[in-house]
Amino acid sequence: MSGLVVRYSSSPRSDPACQIHLSHIYLTGGNKMTLLEEAQRVADEFEFTSEQLKTAVVEFRRLMDLGLKNNDEAMTMIPTFVSDVPTGTEKGTFLALDIGGTNLRVCSIHLQGDGTFHLVQSKSAIPKAMMIGSSHDLFSFIAERIESFIREHHEDKFDCTEPEHMLQLGFTFSFPVNQTAVNKGVVLRWTKGFNIPDAVGVDVVDLLQRAIDAKSLPVKVAALVNDTVGALMARAYAAPKGTESLIGAIFGTGTNGAYVENMENVHKLEKAEHQTPTMVINTEWGAFDNAMRVLPATPYDNALDHASVNPGYQMYEKRISGMFLGEIFRQAIISLTTASDPGMGGASLFNGEASKQLNLPFSLDTSVLSAISEDESPDLATVKKVVQEQLGVSAGLEAIETLQAVQLVSRAIGRRAARLSAIALCAIISASGRLSSSPTSKVDIGVDGSVVEFYPNFEEMVREAIREVLGEEKEGRLTFGLAKDGSGVGAALCALMARKQQEMGIRYSADELLKEKGEI
Repeated sequence: MSGLVVRYSSSPRSDPACQIHLSHIYLTGGNKMTLLEEAQRVADEFEFTSEQLKTAVVEFRRLMDLGLKNNDEAMTMIPTFVSDVPTGTEKGTFLALDIGGTNLRVCSIHLQGDGTFHLVQSKSAIPKAMMIGSSHDLFSFIAERIESFIREHHEDKFDCTEPEHMLQLGFTFSFPVNQTAVNKGVVLRWTKGFNIPDAVGVDVVDLLQRAIDAKSLPVKVAALVNDTVGALMARAYAAPKGTESLIGAIFGTGTNGAYVENMENVHKLEKAEHQTPTMVINTEWGAFDNAMRVLPATPYDNALDHASVNPGYQMYEKRISGMFLGEIFRQAIISLTTASDPGMGGASLFNGEASKQLNLPFSLDTSVLSAISEDESPDLATVKKVVQEQLGVSAGLEAIETLQAVQLVSRAIGRRAARLSAIALCAIISASGRLSSSPTSKVDIGVDGSVVEFYPNFEEMVREAIREVLGEEKEGRLTFGLAKDGSGVGAALCALMARKQQEMGIRYSADELLKEKGEI
């Protein structure tokens, strides 16, 4: 008689994903379970060791330094001209405008000075005609929505005539721009279904302010905001007392991070005046290691990259973000479905059945991996349901080994994503020296995005990797917290910080400062 005994490693520190390891599978009798062996082989391809982590952190720091020295590097390290982050004591009422796709949102945020805020908002769909028309039509439409909002919520502001009493607005514009000041950025190109040629090469803040002024609205566009900068600002306002807010990170559909850098390290702005000691930098870390010097490359990663709209670019993002994890999983599962060993009876996943859904590229969402990975039931009922409903497969599901194989691969992909995510965090933390300056210093990291919020054990797996690089003592002085509404609250806070900089006479516009010095 043959049998199979499966033992689980459940230590949250050593293996938070509770993976099934081949070394824990004991086979008795004459029949080998080649499906689990093959699944483990695939899972092993997603291992990313401590040594690989440490090597990758060194490479990340090297590319950080290059981006801080030069323009046009793969990791662009964009200066935001925001000089500092909030402390949580700030007060006031500010507006935020968020254009991230087919909807726009207008918000009023009242900061209460104790790390809390009150938010009122309205959402509007952008007509498709406006998405492919002229800049005048689009921004006139946006100004109309702003007018409707402030007439409803801030009618008294229409009596204001002095600029200092106008509503200050933070503008989250989620399209590629070349930002040259806290309130200035030239549109590089449009994405997400927009195509407005006459706006390319034009300052988007100026386009918005002109539309606002045409309606005589009491609104000043104070800051242009990237979503990851907004995440840093929003978390900094609400961060625990006694911590230093250092990083805002997005781990969602895409990935990116912003952090507080010492101005003396921003060499590409060294001709400008260092009017404050720090500046928030938007790293654009999704493009880390496009040269593939340290990132892993499985056959499934390569297949995804080849099928993507931008082969060879955003290689870091393609291994850790929600837009791509489902496709990596699909590629790995397809390989198991087509794998067989005729000498052992031709066993393969789902008895070799690949559904229309499973054969469709980019058909699986990362939520599929979340549901599969978090199932701890003895019969893996959720895994079975997800395979049936989301993968469209029903063959072979009566065997628990089939479900175990699917879960094993899913967890391996999620765990690798978390470990790779730790590369950027470790590099920035170590480069900052914040945890080395004092044995009691604490650093706070604001995070946002569906992967970090909903993928099971994601933060703990990130922390495990950080411990391997920085050590347990330093990892223990890190706090993580969700950055609530970076595109709204964070944008409003950027407007507040921009107003502070203006009141203090701080100008961080590279082009204006260099013109004054006769450098350009």
